[in-house]
Amino acid sequence: MDIVETATATDGLERPPLLVLDRITAFLDAHELGSGPVRARRIGEGGGSNFTFVLERGDGSRFVLRRPPRPPLPPSAHDMVREARLQLAIREAGLARLATIVAVCDDEGVIGVPFYVMEWLDGYVITDGLPPGLEEEAARRRLGEDLVDTVVEIHAADVSTPGLAAFARPGPYNERQVRRFSQLWELNQTRELPRVVEVGNWLAGNLPEPLPETVVHGDYRLGNMMTAADDAARVAAVLDWEMGAIGDPRADVGYLLATYTEPGGPPNPLGTSPVTAEPGFPSRAALAERYVERSGRELDALPWFEGLALWKAAVFCEAIYGRYVRGELAAEDTRAARFELGVPYLAETAAEAIARA
Repeated sequence: MDIVETATATDGLERPPLLVLDRITAFLDAHELGSGPVRARRIGEGGGSNFTFVLERGDGSRFVLRRPPRPPLPPSAHDMVREARLQLAIREAGLARLATIVAVCDDEGVIGVPFYVMEWLDGYVITDGLPPGLEEEAARRRLGEDLVDTVVEIHAADVSTPGLAAFARPGPYNERQVRRFSQLWELNQTRELPRVVEVGNWLAGNLPEPLPETVVHGDYRLGNMMTAADDAARVAAVLDWEMGAIGDPRADVGYLLATYTEPGGPPNPLGTSPVTAEPGFPSRAALAERYVERSGRELDALPWFEGLALWKAAVFCEAIYGRYVRGELAAEDTRAARFELGVPYLAETAAEAIARA
């Protein structure tokens, strides 16, 4: 039986593999997704929340599999079936910039957790370096502008369609987010960090008046986009919909700005996609202005949403750090060690953001 990536925890016990290739082969065969033996390799940054693999079959076909971390998992977190169904509903509502999902598995007997499979997309996920096609400042500016235009398209999806209406929840989105991530902090924390609690309490006590609800990605940043192989300045697909919901559109704009490094500015607190510091990329102010212009929405209470973004990042990064210290991640996922200092820093920058409110 071919397996992919086992891990030994701090208690000395070996954790289950992330993939069992003969079972994956049988699943793909049952869904008529290619033929021949399967090879798998991890893609994406190590130490992330979920795991993504390229599956290459003997006939040359390629697919992408996305699965959650090893159990146990917090209630309702890392729900791959929900994530897949949300993307299918968004595509049905008219958004084209998505990966194509070809199979969803809710049978934990296959690899121990639910997962879904997408068609392979050829393009670039931009993090530490610029791909070909972004050598000129004008191209970088176009990419920054398309990043805004894409989230405007997401927020324009009709949430009254049956598929998306099924994801609506009672009560204000902003209140639900603060309550949910406060609960997750209690589950995830590995140490006492009073600043996380203080920021959460302030957010709960200063909720902004909600806007009409839209689709919200929840983790909207350049590193969760794939740009086109033939035009790196164009967003081809929005990835990683784990935190997607129906909610306040300012949450996405606040997250984008809070995790964006502008030219001439300091690195963003999450440390993601530092390439946007290169000349040509728009400033944070220019991104916000373009959103207002293209969407017709005002961005009042933006510091609250930036604080929410950084506070949520502190909470989910603590969860990743907890899996690291317990030895539940693979050997190459040592980047998660950075969250020992990164989580307190995120909490401090969240406090600085809400101080501007």
